Amino acid sequence: MTLGSQIGKGNLRPDMTAEEKTWFEAELKEQILRYETIVKQMEDLAAQREEWVSDFLHRVQTRGFHWHAEFRRVIPKEEIRPRDGRPLQVIY
Repeated sequence: MTLGSQIGKGNLRPDMTAEEKTWFEAELKEQILRYETIVKQMEDLAAQREEWVSDFLHRVQTRGFHWHAEFRRVIPKEEIRPRDGRPLQVIY
C-alpha cells in the first residue's frame, strides 16, 4: 500500500502514462545532476570549512560568546569535544 488509508489493500497509485514516465525520468535526471553539483561544491569547500571551524573554536576559547544580553562566557578547551579525524558532515 502506498497511498490512502491504513485499511486499503494493494497499490492505490494509478499507473503512469507514457508521457508521465518520460517526464518523471527527465525530472529525475535533472535532480540527480543538481544533487551531484551540490555535493561537488560542498566537497570543494571542505578545506575552507575546516578553517571556519578552527577560527570559530579559537574565537569562543579566547573572546567567548554572549549567552544572554551582556553576559559573556569563554569556553575552556577542556569543554570542547576533540575532533575524531572524520570529515565534517554537512546536511543540506
